Amino acid sequence: MRTCEFDFILPERLIAQHPPELRGASRLLHMQQHGLEDCRFAELLRLVRADDVLVLNDTRVIKARLFGTKDSGGKVEVLVERVLNKHQVLAQVRASHPPKAGSQLLLEEHLRVDVLGREGEFYQLGFALDVLTSLERHGRLPLPPYISHAANSADEARYQTVFARSAGAVAAPTAGLHFDAQLLQALRDKGVQLAYITLHVGAGTFQPVRAEQISDHVMHSEWYEISQATVEAISRARRLGGRVIAVGTTSLRALESAALESAAQPLQAGAGETCIFITPGYQFRIVDLLLTNFHLPRSTLLMLVCAFGGMSQMLAAYRHAVENEYHFFSYGDAMLIERRDHAV
Repeated sequence: MRTCEFDFILPERLIAQHPPELRGASRLLHMQQHGLEDCRFAELLRLVRADDVLVLNDTRVIKARLFGTKDSGGKVEVLVERVLNKHQVLAQVRASHPPKAGSQLLLEEHLRVDVLGREGEFYQLGFALDVLTSLERHGRLPLPPYISHAANSADEARYQTVFARSAGAVAAPTAGLHFDAQLLQALRDKGVQLAYITLHVGAGTFQPVRAEQISDHVMHSEWYEISQATVEAISRARRLGGRVIAVGTTSLRALESAALESAAQPLQAGAGETCIFITPGYQFRIVDLLLTNFHLPRSTLLMLVCAFGGMSQMLAAYRHAVENEYHFFSYGDAMLIERRDHAV
């Protein structure tokens, strides 16, 4: 398939620059087998059933962006891609001249970091003190490239889910941003199970597909973990006739990656790397419904939702969203998509 088949016209005014005043105040487009329903996000409580399981990504966004200088005095911008261990990271480094291995960077006027080497497009950087502590103290929240303002204190609160607990992401699992504690409790009260996975979202999630044929695109890798408690919650939902609802493409990618690793066996707990690239024709093994925001044109995430909801149906839903002025991307509105098998 060609990348241009996943394009659509998106007016710039529909790209949400700020979150709604309250979590859960967004709109929700419900994509059913027989058509579209315009809803409010709070109506999710009506759309789910007792014995469904809602799978959420509990990753926590780290303050991964830092500015500073090289030994030479040249300016540098660092975006941490992945925390490797307590003292090392992989990072994108922007500078007029690439820093050399063995040199140092002075970041945010206080943080000295060693340039250990280069791995492809990323640099391996060494921190004298604990990485996560250093980033929390000196770093800046890495808002997506399509948000025009610098991160402020409001973003530090709202570009983080209320259930975030495992630090390591450089971008938020944005479908989870809509939930507040009250809605989560109301879902539990209805009999919906809440289960959690961890997938540390990398900056590669914003990487455009530059290849003309989608089969030529090289997918970025991300670390994920699925607990035994989540496996058991999914098994219980299946036994009781409930559905598996992935909150966000990250939750879906983790579950489907684990299912591929398990092969013919039932879903198993574990951790690993995933570079799964889901495109139309993929046979889903675990997820029945997907709750997600609206995605970039020509992106891997748009290809994923087209695989899940049917390509023609999904592109029609996106046209509906544009015509009805839904808000797009991280701070935008949401979709609840019912899986459509063998659709085109």
